[in-house]
Amino acid sequence: MSHSSLEQSPHRRYNPLTREWVLISPHRTQRPWQGTVEKIASPSEARYDPSCYLCPGNERAGGVRNPNYKSTFTFENDFSALLPTTQNAEINEEGLLVAQSEPGLCRVICFSPRHDLTIPLMSPSEIREVIDVWSEQYRELEKVPWIRHIQIFENRGALMGASNPHPHCQIWANATIPNIPERELSSFEAYTGREKNCLLCDYLKLELSKNERVVCQNDGFAVVVPYWAVWPFETLLLSKRHLGAMHELSADERELLADILKQITIRYDNLFETAFPYSMGFHQRPSDRQPHPAFHFHAHYYPPLLRSATVRKFMVGYELLASPQRDITPESAAERLSKLTGIHYLHRNGPT
Repeated sequence: MSHSSLEQSPHRRYNPLTREWVLISPHRTQRPWQGTVEKIASPSEARYDPSCYLCPGNERAGGVRNPNYKSTFTFENDFSALLPTTQNAEINEEGLLVAQSEPGLCRVICFSPRHDLTIPLMSPSEIREVIDVWSEQYRELEKVPWIRHIQIFENRGALMGASNPHPHCQIWANATIPNIPERELSSFEAYTGREKNCLLCDYLKLELSKNERVVCQNDGFAVVVPYWAVWPFETLLLSKRHLGAMHELSADERELLADILKQITIRYDNLFETAFPYSMGFHQRPSDRQPHPAFHFHAHYYPPLLRSATVRKFMVGYELLASPQRDITPESAAERLSKLTGIHYLHRNGPT
């Protein structure tokens, strides 16, 4: 069966990063929608919000007052999911009741003092400042002897659990390697051992040659809708040069990363002309003082919107009990994203 024939009928695709399958059901895009319709908040028009606990000079929920910061601002999360003071403890009853204590560090990075800015609305130089902070934080946290993994991630929009609309992200640094990065590391190492090359280097070469799922690219990075995508407009951001962590990027590559982050997030906002919600995170080699040469620096974007700014995908039923599933093919999603203009919909009549 040809690729085109397969793509029109139910089929499953293999994710070589997690070594799992996803079910594709393209014929289901015709079904009527009578499910939940979400309310999406409009972008903030206020540069400063006196009630926002992340704006400069304001008091945070924990009682600490923010400095009057002028660019980025990093602080220890007032309500950390992980604590560095957690004492070692372990339970193992017949291999069935198993638990281990998990120390860690959690930080928040405000991208800008302006309450109304998001990555797609920031200038490349402003995004570059954020990238420099991400890199500095990774370098600082990897020096902590017991830290083995550093996760930088952004939840954008209340739909994705963001508790505050002020532009910010989080860093969680674990004493262990979490499930998904551990699976990816295992897949990278298995592929390199078998093929004597990098999994994502080979995958990117294939995607660029086919040009069916490429959304945008520059000299340093490419964004594709992965062949195995689960979320409707999921994308994978890949460095064109093989490297393991953000601090290994050259000065020019940091500029290019700023450019590609702006490109993909503008396309997301333009898709439904809304402040597009998503969860995004960088995957970098573990910080366990091992080289991990097989690991390839990349980022995942997981946006929930399906048909419009108010209809989202839910992981329920079959997906919770059996396997991930999607209706829109990755090829059609990539086509829609790639055709969108690189000018933000709020700036069509000039910057505000």
